[in-house]
Amino acid sequence: MKADADDFKYQVDQFADIRILRYRIPGFEGLSLQQKQLAYYLYKAALSGRDITYDQKNAHNLVVRRTLEAIDATCQRDKAGPEWEAFETYLKRVWFSYGVHHHYSTKKFAPDFSKDDFAKLVACADPKALPLADGETPDQLRARLEPVLFDLTVAAQGVSLDSDKDLVTASANNFYGPGVTQPEVEAFYAAKKDANDPHPVMVGLNSQLVKNAAGELEERPWKVGGMYGPAIEQVVKWLRKASEVAENAAQKAAIDTLVRYYETGDLKDFDTYSVAWVNDTESRLDSVIGFIETYGDAMDMRATYEAMVSLKDVEASKRIAAISNQAQWFEDHSTIPVAYKKPDVQGITAKVITIIVGAGDASPSFPIGVNLPNSDWIRKEVGSKSVNLGNIVHSYEEASKATGILEEFAGSPEEIARAKAHNDLADRLHTDLHEVIGHASGRLKDGVATPSETLKNYSSILEEARADLVALYFLMDPKLIEIGVMDTLEVGKAGYEDYLRNGLLVQLARVPLGEQLEQSHMRNRSMISRWAIDKGAADGVVELVDRGGKHYVVIHDYDKLRALFGQLLSEVQRIKSEGDYEAGKALVEGYGVKLDPALHAEVLERYQKLGIAPYAGFINPRLVPVMEGDAVVDVKVEYPDDFAAQMREYAKDYSFLPIVN
Repeated sequence: MKADADDFKYQVDQFADIRILRYRIPGFEGLSLQQKQLAYYLYKAALSGRDITYDQKNAHNLVVRRTLEAIDATCQRDKAGPEWEAFETYLKRVWFSYGVHHHYSTKKFAPDFSKDDFAKLVACADPKALPLADGETPDQLRARLEPVLFDLTVAAQGVSLDSDKDLVTASANNFYGPGVTQPEVEAFYAAKKDANDPHPVMVGLNSQLVKNAAGELEERPWKVGGMYGPAIEQVVKWLRKASEVAENAAQKAAIDTLVRYYETGDLKDFDTYSVAWVNDTESRLDSVIGFIETYGDAMDMRATYEAMVSLKDVEASKRIAAISNQAQWFEDHSTIPVAYKKPDVQGITAKVITIIVGAGDASPSFPIGVNLPNSDWIRKEVGSKSVNLGNIVHSYEEASKATGILEEFAGSPEEIARAKAHNDLADRLHTDLHEVIGHASGRLKDGVATPSETLKNYSSILEEARADLVALYFLMDPKLIEIGVMDTLEVGKAGYEDYLRNGLLVQLARVPLGEQLEQSHMRNRSMISRWAIDKGAADGVVELVDRGGKHYVVIHDYDKLRALFGQLLSEVQRIKSEGDYEAGKALVEGYGVKLDPALHAEVLERYQKLGIAPYAGFINPRLVPVMEGDAVVDVKVEYPDDFAAQMREYAKDYSFLPIVN
């Protein structure tokens, strides 16, 4: 996607540590009416489930959000001054993060207004608009919410990956009921496991695990008529409309089986849907709507609601398809142990997509690439879809051109020049290789349980590391020139410099001083980068150089660095294939968690001077149906530029879950 020639504004807001960007939907106007109708119905389905994400992240999030929204909507007072500004910022943060925990680190954040300010704000709101429990007064609501907002020791960490703690009780998410512990969870699902089942479901994926009145564990499935039923019913309503205008039989089959899964809650039905979804390869439009990724659960079992609706970028997909077509070559020439290579890589469908809308855990903070489904047996026997989010990547690129990050943290003029010439392509190729080849590579040793069972809280980190290492290893391979996706290995060099610059320096700006890395992707990047520095020190491969109090990454030998990446890839694949928990723990804890306080303080100071927020998210475009009676006769695209206004709109139109006080 080329840079825009007009004056479309990509960044429209900044608050706390967050920048708000916008993205376009090129190609939408060229869709047929049927495709536009399909896009609109999927758009409505996607947004209908967003309440679920709030509740999954913490049991108090919905009452917090609706209290803040009631203040925002009904408080009749002068809305100028630092107190109201602090309130607005906190509300934006809650909207952005789907609750009171940071969207990336999952640490709880506190308001910049006081408890007294909060009391005045609650008193100012219309009591009829507040989410009061039966018989509760506004002052009692305020007292109930004070520790949720202000006490950072209460529900301190949304997702705790600290192996020295009980991962369930130390995590503040709402996937497990009161009193449920990690050993109980492990025993509950161990008893359900059938070692002889060639097609095991992803147990626990779509339910909350609670203790009943008798103290026994039971699942509360997320389905029509079950937990989150009112929101899921709305999702299903719009999916049924989408089914009526599906592009072809394969797409209709996928949508219909997704509806059936939401009606039954049966994970066998989810696998049936996943197979049908993988087999729909001809449709221009596509969607992911439901309980998919398990990063939000330290046990790597339960999935947070997320949704993305997209259309295929036909021209840009030629690049990613060139890589996908060589999947077996990449597997054969990988450094992973021969015993754990796939002899017959199956069904990798790869494309560049243009996002139409995102919701839940996929938005406002979008990923840049996705490879699904996550079921190991489906990936092995049927295949997977791998996508690069083209218009999201484009918006990131356009918004970052004037930030000054490159000039501040690059180690030389040559590195800056190489980055400006090649970083855009290097980033795209890294994502392509990560999603298409990385996540689809390798296999488990016969008899070894799934990584979520064997590697536990390190499973997601090591899987991301494996995919990154595949990308890094092949980013300097002449094969990419041979298949026509790049012209020079300078692209690979730029990719290596960018990865280590981010992993060792830039990403530290996202972490408050004194804290360690918590988020899986950040731990992964740190682990790979610091391991490479450590293992390459003796041969002078790469080093972190101090120049007058500022540190820079200097790569002396790109080929030897590539060999190091290949060496680590081999070990990470072995760990995953054999379920070697202790080796995985040693890698992550040794290289991916703790930070050097002096280097951390230095990066924070350098980054702060740039005046930019380290995280970014997006306002979604708005799809507006043109109606004739009950018929949608066209769909128009609007590009809102006010994040708060969009969140108010979503709260009005898509608040389907009742408050459980």
